Amino acid sequence: MAEISPTRISSVLFACTYNAIRSPMAEGLLKHLMGRQIYVDSAGVREGEPDPFVTTVMAELGIDMSRHRCKTFDQLEDDSFDLVISLSPEAQHRAVEMTRTTACDVEFWNTFDPTLVEGSREARLDAYRQVRDTLMKRLKLRFEVG
Repeated sequence: MAEISPTRISSVLFACTYNAIRSPMAEGLLKHLMGRQIYVDSAGVREGEPDPFVTTVMAELGIDMSRHRCKTFDQLEDDSFDLVISLSPEAQHRAVEMTRTTACDVEFWNTFDPTLVEGSREARLDAYRQVRDTLMKRLKLRFEVG
């Protein structure tokens, strides 16, 4: 599909497996970058639980994630988006299914799952920071901000 221009995007959905780490990070980062210029939401294929490491690493950038509640695709209030960015293979499959009959672009940004990193608290936080920073770079490029 042809990539739509960032200026024509009015709503974005980020999707991952549990809506606990990658997609809420991306949602929080894009809201931080774009403010209320576009509608941003996130969802997971399966129901997850908020991750305290996400709250910690996002707070380092001044982004409050303490109120994030994980939700699934089925719990979305609206499923009409200009762009769905999936961050895990499972979410990519679900995004393609969801948008099969709509005029919505789907992009797959395969993003590392930081829960796979074991070790000290600091080592684990570093993995979350790496995901956060990678998402921030991609978002700035994709949406031509900052």
